[in-house]
Amino acid sequence: MRRAPQQARSRARVEAILAAADRILAQEGYEALTMRRIAEAAGVPVGSIYQFYPDKGAVVDALGRRYLEAFGTAVDELVARALAGELTDLVGTMVDVYAELFRSQRGGMTLWAGRHLSPELARADEASNEVVAEGLQRIVEHLTGVPGGERARRATRMVVWAANAVLHEVFKDGGEPEPEALDELKRMLGAYWEDLRGRLTAAEEG
Repeated sequence: MRRAPQQARSRARVEAILAAADRILAQEGYEALTMRRIAEAAGVPVGSIYQFYPDKGAVVDALGRRYLEAFGTAVDELVARALAGELTDLVGTMVDVYAELFRSQRGGMTLWAGRHLSPELARADEASNEVVAEGLQRIVEHLTGVPGGERARRATRMVVWAANAVLHEVFKDGGEPEPEALDELKRMLGAYWEDLRGRLTAAEEG
């Protein structure tokens, strides 16, 4: 940001700007996200946006951080449940949580899907994937009792890439996925999880 909002009025304006940008992304797509369109949707003069954000890329970065915080919170909760012994269905729970993040963050979905359009979008997508993968690796290592190292790191990132691709497909165009589609994703990742758990355990015993 060019400057952080200090007064309540300024903070409210920044919130309105980011909320408007989120709606535009969700409803109209990334190409529609311009400073003038954000100003119209937020009901503020376009000049007031430039007081805080120098360009559209800065707005995207701010939104990306906001989406990332939500992903981080969800992952931390999953890790805490795993450490407390409350995560009896790793794959099913992970898919449900991940799907809910896609469902509740339609603007974020547009960002992740448009990673090829700008450096800001690529950074946002990579950061979100890394947050989920790191948390999943911690859970896998806890559940197997094996410090998986590079094998677990590579495998958990494969899981995130696969889940990401499927969820982008089933949630595209603002639709709601059929439960059967999520069930198929769970079956696919469940088989991979069982295979990974066996490989990690075998490597530790060997």
